[in-house]
Amino acid sequence: MRKKRVGIFGGTFNPVHLGHVRAAAAVQKRFSLDRVLFIPSHIPPHKEMEEIVSPRDRMRMVELALRGRRHLVPCPIEIRARGTSYSILTLNKVKKIYPHARIFFILGVDAFLDIETWKEWERVLEQCLFIVMTRPGYRLGEAKGVLKRSFQDEMLEVPRSVRIHERLFSTFRIFLVPIDALDISATDIRKRARCGESLKGWVPPSVEKYIREHTFYEKRRSKNKDAHGH
Repeated sequence: MRKKRVGIFGGTFNPVHLGHVRAAAAVQKRFSLDRVLFIPSHIPPHKEMEEIVSPRDRMRMVELALRGRRHLVPCPIEIRARGTSYSILTLNKVKKIYPHARIFFILGVDAFLDIETWKEWERVLEQCLFIVMTRPGYRLGEAKGVLKRSFQDEMLEVPRSVRIHERLFSTFRIFLVPIDALDISATDIRKRARCGESLKGWVPPSVEKYIREHTFYEKRRSKNKDAHGH
């Protein structure tokens, strides 16, 4: 019997958008993952906090975005923990929940290029498998030059036509996976929300409705107007 396969897809999700959902769905299908856990960070270690909406609201947007998607699962473990959300701590929590599962850490190539800035990054790499995905503006091959030789030897670029067999998981640790990534960023979505522009095609309709109802990302604009006298 094969091990259960669980993906960790962490992030600020400020807000969660269709790029996140599409990427996770593509990877879930490609690797036959039993579930992909969307884990919003409570306090992200590498982000400015000024424009980030509350952890509870970011979690709610994830729940709305994933409704009806059986294999994509909202997971509040970092929101409940309340501290700074480091990958090594998140990984340890997921391993306790799924002690017999094969764990995959899912991220874009842009995030992977900064891996050596992570807390205990070598331990993270040693304790799970990595799925590194296409991100617009970055070449997937850039990931190959980031790590020292020992990790490079465990890296496999997986062409779209290749079927991913269980045996690969005992040979390789880092999988570079091309996907049809949407050119969407949360930064651009926040700008659109501030300007009152439509978010259709950027976030699920339920998430746009939630953003509008709570006037997220609009408040900061009015504060700045007051502060600068404009």
